Amino acid sequence: MAASNVVKILSDLVSRPSVNPMGRSVPHESPFFEGRVSDYLESFFRSLDVPFERRTISPGRDNLIAKFEPSDARHTLLWDAHQDTVPTEGMVIDPFRPSVEGGRVYGRGSCDVKGGMAAMLSAFARLVNNRPKGAARVILACTVDEEYTHTGSSALASQGLEVDLAIVAEPTMLEVVTAHKGAVRWKVLTEGVACHSSRPRDGINAIYRMAHVLTAIQNYSECLQESTPDPLLGPPTLSVGRIEGGQSVNVVPDTCSIDLDRRVIPGEDVDGVRQALRDALHQALGDSIPFAFSEPWVRMPSLGPDRASSWVEPVREAIGTVLGQRPSISAVPYGTDAGPLSASGIPSLVLGPGDIAQAHTKDEWIAVDQLEQAVEVYYAIACHLGREGLTNAH
Repeated sequence: MAASNVVKILSDLVSRPSVNPMGRSVPHESPFFEGRVSDYLESFFRSLDVPFERRTISPGRDNLIAKFEPSDARHTLLWDAHQDTVPTEGMVIDPFRPSVEGGRVYGRGSCDVKGGMAAMLSAFARLVNNRPKGAARVILACTVDEEYTHTGSSALASQGLEVDLAIVAEPTMLEVVTAHKGAVRWKVLTEGVACHSSRPRDGINAIYRMAHVLTAIQNYSECLQESTPDPLLGPPTLSVGRIEGGQSVNVVPDTCSIDLDRRVIPGEDVDGVRQALRDALHQALGDSIPFAFSEPWVRMPSLGPDRASSWVEPVREAIGTVLGQRPSISAVPYGTDAGPLSASGIPSLVLGPGDIAQAHTKDEWIAVDQLEQAVEVYYAIACHLGREGLTNAH
């Protein structure tokens, strides 16, 4: 399959909505959930006549895992790309009607990360059709729910796959990402006593209580910025992204909640960072402002550079055969499916077409030349890492 077909594959993917509801209660109908993309992928793999499986992760949400299995392979690569996209509110283009203009493909997910998936699918199909001598074995996993809770990649990581290296598709401009932050997300809750707003002293305002909590959290987050940084990723961070409380304007609210996003750096413990904030709030507020923590709905591990370090140069060398020079090595503040995969013991790198600045935007797009280069890059990696001197990569 020629690299130019990658635009057609991407257009097919974009035109099939797979919006992650991000925890909202929504019907299993368009545009939510990944089912339409999963159906497309199943047909794609059937057309190649390759072994694949479709694993249900939750109702209507299935991982697709296909295999290219040459008889002479010495190494096994895992390629991972997620099927879901962020929501479409605020977009100024039709999110599900892909268009190609000025060397760009527009549409929701074109950059994050259906472009990377299309490139992996195209390269995978070429491997199957050409069967280059000495190529690595490739497991292509198309996972669900990356944008919210990483249930797809966590399930994949728990399968115990025998893999030498995972490459996770994200928009890195084809640079090799060796490290990224992890994330923990949970709610902080305050309770009060409801009453009529004309007699506020008869009740206890949960939102006022939360205001004290928010001030303490802001102070704590500023202290985090001054804590010992990771040499590649900088300091950990904490952000409040959402607040909800009250029933109506004429009722003193008896509940209030906020959503926290705590970015963790390598070496930090997911549960430990929650306890550290709890201790800081108790120290700042004493017993005057009661609060509670929910259980986290995201526990995404960070990606450290050490586990995959021996694979970096062979990967850069393979990319250099396509681009004419070895790409840069970088670290990024956002999280990816490489976190759960690496935490399970699989050496993992992040590599894909597109610019992260275009991800999640109101006019999301990806450059066609990046897509076509990515096909060549993924194909070259499978060929190069399958036959070149990697005996010291373990």
